[in-house]
Amino acid sequence: MATMSFKEKIKGIGGDASYEANACFLREQLEAKIPASLKLPPAILEDPPLDITHIPETCGLLTPQELVITELDATAVCQKIAAGELTAVEAVTAFGKRAAIAHQLTACLMDFFLDEGIKQAQQLDEYFQKEGKVIGPLHGLPISVKGHYPLKGTVGSGGFLVNIETSTEDCDMTSILRSLGAVFYVKTNQPQSLMHLESQSTYGRVLNPHNTNLTPGGSSGGESALVAMKGSCMGIGTDGGGSIRGPSAHCGIYGIRPSSRTTPTHGLLWYQHGQDGVLVSTGPMCRSARDMRLFLEAVLGANPALRDPEVLPIPLKVPDLTQKKLRVGIMMHDGVVMPHPPTIRALNLLKAKLAASSEVEVVDYTPYDHDRGYSIVRELYYEDGGDTVRRFSKEGGEDMHPLTEWVISPPYVKNHDAAQVWKLRDQRDDFRREYSDHWWSQNVDVVVCPPYQGTASRHDTAKYWGYTAIWNLLDYPGAVFPTGLVADPAVDIYQEPPSPMSAADEYNISLYDAAIFKGAPVSLQTVSRRFNDGLVLAAQDVIERILKS
Repeated sequence: MATMSFKEKIKGIGGDASYEANACFLREQLEAKIPASLKLPPAILEDPPLDITHIPETCGLLTPQELVITELDATAVCQKIAAGELTAVEAVTAFGKRAAIAHQLTACLMDFFLDEGIKQAQQLDEYFQKEGKVIGPLHGLPISVKGHYPLKGTVGSGGFLVNIETSTEDCDMTSILRSLGAVFYVKTNQPQSLMHLESQSTYGRVLNPHNTNLTPGGSSGGESALVAMKGSCMGIGTDGGGSIRGPSAHCGIYGIRPSSRTTPTHGLLWYQHGQDGVLVSTGPMCRSARDMRLFLEAVLGANPALRDPEVLPIPLKVPDLTQKKLRVGIMMHDGVVMPHPPTIRALNLLKAKLAASSEVEVVDYTPYDHDRGYSIVRELYYEDGGDTVRRFSKEGGEDMHPLTEWVISPPYVKNHDAAQVWKLRDQRDDFRREYSDHWWSQNVDVVVCPPYQGTASRHDTAKYWGYTAIWNLLDYPGAVFPTGLVADPAVDIYQEPPSPMSAADEYNISLYDAAIFKGAPVSLQTVSRRFNDGLVLAAQDVIERILKS
């Protein structure tokens, strides 16, 4: 990938002649929505640097005020709008213009509708001027939306060309956000099948802004790239195997996968409706820890369970950790794949800082049979043996991405009859009980662990999801945060030749070349038991503060 031209690197998935014609039309339709006044000079796009995060500041397309606005996190945007110091129109205009720039450099979008966002913002500004108050806790906040959330009048996709649509209604999540005052202006790119820790689709391959030879992750990779480029301060992702946490980690932003059935999922575009072996969660991807709490308090405060009987009416309770000593388990590895040196360096630094703090008690956390858990969750994803994926790919004339082929391949994936489905769910439930007993035996409040077996990976190489998918299987909430460290080839080297723990570990070791990952953000993940979402937020605050002190 390193020797590829930028044009080749950012290219989308191919297919037969009919597919190519349809894909070309969709891409041209999107490009036509980007105003000429926001197009980057060809010289920048011919050969941009690997780190493109500075280009929005230096390209001359944004005003000084717009640059100031796009440095704000979502909480600050909401505060300034509520105080009359910023208008909703100013906010969405700034983030929308920056999103257009980000897309040209990363292929992060699948729809752009800033004009509609400005109209929505004008109505909110008029309300504020007339009533002297905000319409809701997210009044005027520009929110970017992952592609498979339906949003009325915009392009949506369930992961393939054949299920791309122009949505006629909002789904529950976007409807709730709209009622809280959120402003919509873009939809973001995601991978074929929605089941990669990579993000390449009909619309292009999303690139990591910190190093375009690396992936931004998936399946919410368009969101992570856009937030990292500051074309959004708050996006919404989904997570069934790591699709909020992986991309957030890869791009050095914040993201939380809430416990399933606590946030709304009804109406999402998908191709395996009724598949409930592992439930997807919906949650925020954002620029600060406090933004995660802002989002969850606002959405859960809207009582989504009143709309959807599948949602559990569980309020967010964030505990006061000044009243007790937090017990933190450090999981250096999962017993299957050893993380790359940058992640080990971050974990060692955190462990030392926590050990020196009087606020927490730090212990070594021993993982419980993660290899078996990962095998179970891999099998649960495609109980039809991948037949639906093959059918959707074939119907659209769409080439199957190598990672799509990998995720539906044996030995993990096979077709199940009803009795085999029951047996597999019984294995899942047995594992959950065993793991719960193990967690209690470790006597920890939260666990800090890698969100991935390294920093962002090279394109098309993400073939182990164990550091996130295990928590999906258990339905334990997890939040990802940037450590402030980046991969450094001068120090992030193997001190001695590593001994593989498994075939997956041998593969992961083979991928590591310190120079390739230079500058990639290093992130960590805080996890707790099911429905302890508030504890995850509170603990993450304490842990990050101690780490960065």
